[in-house]
Amino acid sequence: MDSNESNDRYSSRRTFLKASFGACSAATLGTMSGSSEVLADSTTAKAKTTILFFLCGGASHIDTWDMKPDAPVEYRGPFNPIQTSANDVRLSEHLPMTAKVAHHLAVINSIDGAVNTNDHHGGYYHNLTGHRPDQTFRTEGNNRTPYPDDWPYMGSVVAMKRVQQGALPNAITLPHKPSVAPYTRPGQFAGRLGVEFDPMYVIGEADKPTEFRAPSLALQGDLTVDRLTNRKQLLDVLDRSKRDFESFRRVNKFTREQKRAVDLLTAAGTTEAFDVASESEAVKERYGKTINGMSMLLARRLAEREIPFVTVFWRENTKLNSKCKSAGGWDTHGNNFNCLKENLLPEFDRCYSALIEDLHERGMLDQTIVLVTSEMGRKPMIGDPRSGGTSGQGRDHWTYCLTDLLAGGGIRGGITYGSTDRLGGYPADLKVTPADVTRTVYHCMGIDDLTATDGSGRVYNLIEQGRTIEGII
Repeated sequence: MDSNESNDRYSSRRTFLKASFGACSAATLGTMSGSSEVLADSTTAKAKTTILFFLCGGASHIDTWDMKPDAPVEYRGPFNPIQTSANDVRLSEHLPMTAKVAHHLAVINSIDGAVNTNDHHGGYYHNLTGHRPDQTFRTEGNNRTPYPDDWPYMGSVVAMKRVQQGALPNAITLPHKPSVAPYTRPGQFAGRLGVEFDPMYVIGEADKPTEFRAPSLALQGDLTVDRLTNRKQLLDVLDRSKRDFESFRRVNKFTREQKRAVDLLTAAGTTEAFDVASESEAVKERYGKTINGMSMLLARRLAEREIPFVTVFWRENTKLNSKCKSAGGWDTHGNNFNCLKENLLPEFDRCYSALIEDLHERGMLDQTIVLVTSEMGRKPMIGDPRSGGTSGQGRDHWTYCLTDLLAGGGIRGGITYGSTDRLGGYPADLKVTPADVTRTVYHCMGIDDLTATDGSGRVYNLIEQGRTIEGII
């Protein structure tokens, strides 16, 4: 029997769980060991949790947090900046609620996120891992799927470096896995660290925004917890019988994921964490009863349980596809200004400001980093050829410059760090990269040792580029 046949046989016996601990489509990723002897000390770190809010599609920096009111009209657009609660921060007039919490924010306007394709796949990978995409992104384009030896997502690094405190995993992602298969975005998985450090995906739908389901917390058919416990005991016996066989090395990693899923299913109170519907109507209204609003509320609930890394990927509204010449998210190839003003910015403004306020009022903001980023900014020159040029009022892709927002967890509030040129096209002062942002998150989370060990026992650096952005600490 060859190793693949044995893998298939043992894997088929373990399919009584609806899904493995990580994303099903990523279950075959990761062939290296990510074990490391040095773990972060969460008791000395300023931040206990990072909440990453990723604006899928590429949010226009020049129409939101890096306004250019003195630029020519064909660049600046119709929006104006407004006064905020911080003298050093200017935001779009269509972010009035965010303006009220600006004294908590560090606005980094000088991020060079350039990738060799100037597209979504590369932008995701760069901003989620801190590593620039390699040549395969250029040669394979949208067919460039996640690879087993990809550099790991920052959430997976945090998951590996923090000791798990309870049944819930150290990295949880919601309310979806971008993007629609087969175009799954690289950069959101553990890659070379191994699938045991992939995030757990919690799924939400737009038509039922208060209902979230974690595939890892679902049982098939008539399977009960008692029966599951018995099967867990059977797995333990099977594991002991094959522990000495090197031919089962690959299936052992999958088995660990199955065991962790079993532990989740049998632990008391794990599903309660996802019960957003139990929140008061006033709280739900403050966040906004949309899938993105309720996802941010769920992120707060998970932060209360000190889950080290929570990711919210903006869920696109397919009803906007035609209006915005996009997939319903921030990829505003057409009608950029109306889509921002009428749809995207009001929803973001409500749920993001609600999270910052809520964390502050609960005394949690000092121990929670909130990072807002995207795969790119938008091209300063108005007019995308794909939507009729200037008359289409869209903005094209632009990875050469974007803005990140950080708050809490040891981040200085009320500041703008760095600047772009007069048109908002390129960093002009205090240029930083996604690697710098990633390292800053690690630093605030108390993760100073950034090494891991591969399957051959060789130690390697998880990220060699970049530096902590001291000016915002």
